Amino acid sequence: MKIRIVCVGKIRERFFRDAVSEYVKRLSRYARVSIEEVADEKTPDGAAAGENASILTQEGGRILSRLSPSDHVIALAIRGTPCTSEAFASHLGGMMTNGVSSITFVIGGSLGLDPRVLARADEQLSFSSFTFPHPLMRVILCEQIYRAFRIIRHEPYHK
Repeated sequence: MKIRIVCVGKIRERFFRDAVSEYVKRLSRYARVSIEEVADEKTPDGAAAGENASILTQEGGRILSRLSPSDHVIALAIRGTPCTSEAFASHLGGMMTNGVSSITFVIGGSLGLDPRVLARADEQLSFSSFTFPHPLMRVILCEQIYRAFRIIRHEPYHK
């Protein structure tokens, strides 16, 4: 299985980078994982709606340039479909059984995802109704993918 994570922005905090690296290392037993960062746009405080839309368009264009028509894309979106860790594992396992060998997850910037990216996605997934900082969301996603592979293989993992 090949898993790609396309995300807006770089992680500045070392502890987030270390956590992502640890989960990517653990995942290497199960899948080839790559992370591709696209540049984010500075979002001024109190930006007008038009300026926010322009930022989303620019970031969305960068994301879309990284996606090919054959990619199975799962966008992380607050209004996406919620699921449990077990359901997520079952879904990933089902995709593997049905011949999906490559999955691309997309994490947007501070304003979320451009509607064009959401429209391109094959699925939209919500991890919570809470809003998380994007570096933390990257850690959470990597941990949940790792947890899913452990569940799929019936290997022990803390609950």
